[in-house]
Amino acid sequence: MIRKLIPLLVIAVISSCGISKDVRAQRNLISGTWTLNDIRYENNQGMFKAVVFNDANAICFEDSNWFFRDNNSTGRYTIKQGSLCEGGDRFIRWSVVSSPSNYSNQLQFKFIDEKRNDVSGGLGYRLNIATLNDTEMTLKSNVMVDAKPVTIVYEFTKN
Repeated sequence: MIRKLIPLLVIAVISSCGISKDVRAQRNLISGTWTLNDIRYENNQGMFKAVVFNDANAICFEDSNWFFRDNNSTGRYTIKQGSLCEGGDRFIRWSVVSSPSNYSNQLQFKFIDEKRNDVSGGLGYRLNIATLNDTEMTLKSNVMVDAKPVTIVYEFTKN
């Protein structure tokens, strides 16, 4: 009896350690090069000036180029040089995680250097995946402004 249970337990442990089919499918769709076309705000009125990812003003991210490599979970985004923007590459390590609390998977990333070493002390960012298909991706993050919720919406197209 015990000999029959051991193989079943091994199979159960192995299958529980892998990522879900849904997460794997989303990783495959995200893999590649994207352009961040627009950043907008929902759930609140007014004009906003946001520093995105503790990096640059939101306007600097418009038309930025994002590359996600799924075989080693690394990537980068590139901001164009401008009067308000310090251009250049920012390297990231990314993944897709299930988030049962809001029923939406999330794209998470943290900053790394060219040698893939963590440069953010383990801190990172999570964005809700609102839309994802072969050509479009919409990510959302919830923040508080003057004690009121605001949703930042990031709209990408695949290159």
